[in-house]
Amino acid sequence: MADPIKPNQAGLPPPKLAQAVRDTAKDMAKEAIFEKRPYLKMAFSNPYNLSLLGGALAASVLTLNPILALGAIGAEAIWLLHGPDNPTLRRLLWDPRFEKIRLALEEQDRNERMKALPEEQRARVERLVARQQDINRLASQNPSFTGDLLRGELIKTRKLVDSFLEMALTCSRYENYLADIDLDSLERDCERWRTRAAAKNATQQERDIAGKNLAVILKRIEKLKDIKNYLGVAKGQLDLIENSFQLIADQIVTMQSP
Repeated sequence: MADPIKPNQAGLPPPKLAQAVRDTAKDMAKEAIFEKRPYLKMAFSNPYNLSLLGGALAASVLTLNPILALGAIGAEAIWLLHGPDNPTLRRLLWDPRFEKIRLALEEQDRNERMKALPEEQRARVERLVARQQDINRLASQNPSFTGDLLRGELIKTRKLVDSFLEMALTCSRYENYLADIDLDSLERDCERWRTRAAAKNATQQERDIAGKNLAVILKRIEKLKDIKNYLGVAKGQLDLIENSFQLIADQIVTMQSP
């Protein structure tokens, strides 16, 4: 169903163009961080590694001892060769840092988008996010969850939060749109043009124009009914997502090792 609120535009005005550029840059950064994780760069640029390497090189210069520099460079080469690909280091060191960055970016993006929601709906999203964090904590504490299973469940809850926010934004936009529509007035216009289109004392041209106006208004009424139907279904889906989170938490708590 086409969005009745946002008309198609031939081009983006400068503010929207700038926003599109920022969004594109953000998406590229997320892809670089999360889909093509630069483990090598992180292994080199972490503060501990730079401090040790810099300290060893500085000591070599101060003592005029090139062996220290060669030893530091050799150790750095071994570290960069094996450190980034070490699965234990990835699990304990690199991946948690990526996860922390990802969560911060998601929270920033979510807070920005929630500004368009009324206070009650913002509170619902925040409660859902808090529930998601509870689910993540419960899952990590349950020994029945393997690494792959845990990641799968966390991805599901993350997608549910995204779906909830997107649907809440759409509902809010549609409700704001409907609030400005006088449906009774539209029905009266419909009857007026229907009468005019059938009037025998009007010219054929007048009846044709009246018929065209009637057709447009009937399409508007039909579209408004579609919007109302969508709102009814979407609100039920919002409740379903909230209830699903409760069920997921219940299942995680009661899951036992096979």
